Amino acid sequence: MVQGGLVESGGVVGVGRCRGRVVRHAGPVGRGPGLVEVAGEFGAELARALRASLLPAGQGAYGPRGPSELSWYAFATGYARDHWVGRAATTRNGTSEALTLVTRAMLWEMPGRPAEAVLHRVLRSWAFVVPGPEAREIPPQDRLVLAWVAKASRPLIDLHDPAVARAVLEALSVKRDGKPAAPYTSGRKRRILVNALFYAMEQGELGSNPLDRVRWRVPKQARAVDPRVVVNPLQAQNLLGALSYVGGFKRARGRRLVGLFAGMYYAGLRPEEAVAVTLPDCTLPTSGWGRLVLHRARPQAGKKWTDSGEMHDDRGLKSRPPGDVRIVPLPPSLVSIWRDSVQTFGTAPDGRLFFTERGTLLGYTTCHRAWNEARELALPPELAATPLGKRPYDLRHSALSTWLAAGADPAEVAQRAGNSVEVLLTRYAKCLYDRQSLTNQRIEHLLDAYDSPSTSCDG
Repeated sequence: MVQGGLVESGGVVGVGRCRGRVVRHAGPVGRGPGLVEVAGEFGAELARALRASLLPAGQGAYGPRGPSELSWYAFATGYARDHWVGRAATTRNGTSEALTLVTRAMLWEMPGRPAEAVLHRVLRSWAFVVPGPEAREIPPQDRLVLAWVAKASRPLIDLHDPAVARAVLEALSVKRDGKPAAPYTSGRKRRILVNALFYAMEQGELGSNPLDRVRWRVPKQARAVDPRVVVNPLQAQNLLGALSYVGGFKRARGRRLVGLFAGMYYAGLRPEEAVAVTLPDCTLPTSGWGRLVLHRARPQAGKKWTDSGEMHDDRGLKSRPPGDVRIVPLPPSLVSIWRDSVQTFGTAPDGRLFFTERGTLLGYTTCHRAWNEARELALPPELAATPLGKRPYDLRHSALSTWLAAGADPAEVAQRAGNSVEVLLTRYAKCLYDRQSLTNQRIEHLLDAYDSPSTSCDG
């Protein structure tokens, strides 16, 4: 029996007492006509039970323990806590972002709702970080926001309402400014939501995946690298040369980065791998090819997300088991650049080749700012306005494309780059800038060989 039913004007907030506990509900909770009235009179739990009864056999909304009493917010904070240990800092950060967006979409329209920017900031700062909010000193205003979210959060089981699930998916498909998010970004956030829902099923809070009942088209992701970003060897040399002129000579803001970016182009290193290179892991002969034993990556994630409290995480190689290594041959030109860097700047206390003036790890902002200045110096205006080498990561794309264009064995290229052959051929088998002209010349020469002038025959 439901007692103490109360509905404010417009049906915004409803409170009912069912089975000895308070149940809050608001707004439309069903799809069919008359279901709103049912919710207002008998409580949100009864409406959820009616929706669950409409599910196909074997796809009940409830788990083995019956109707879940968890709110989405309580479930999400628990999910973040249970999936914290052993995860990469960047994974923790991405999980927090996705859970924040879902949480904002799973809130009733209750009085006192904070501004969206405040909601996003507070949830990102406190809700899905370990240790949880209850174990940390939180500013009073932020604590009030979290308390409001806990009261306004819809039940987890409400995701079985297709209208609610669709609203959540739409929230994952747009940026904070309302513009469509990149397909890769929205796809990654959707995968986090799917993993969370499967976890809810494992814990017995849900009987089936609510998204199975929603016809939602996942945006197609461009898996191949845009050939417009790929620089050719001459352009790469010009960019590295221009980088040495960025900043004053004394501080050497750009010269300190030449070796870092050269490693991304000549050795195909990822940025987080390049910043972690140490001298003991390198073989840098006075002539010929060198070698790098790569076993560490230092991706920048933020202090909240790393176990050490530092800005950079300390991880093994991407998509490899802990302790695995990758042997990367170093061409003579790169060996020369790295030897000059060591002679000029030395190494950091831990042996790293590339570091700031204070010996700390290089941040993404520093690298991107210097790279943008180098592009303006190295490229003519008509190319600087294009995506050519727009990001430092495009140097890695250019490296792998160059190796493939040189006729290198794809299996060897994949091994050096730390990719599978499938990923390599899908993403990186792209043309170098202006490579079409080289192919055209070869075709033209072949055709010219068969286009010799005709000769007359006497007799």
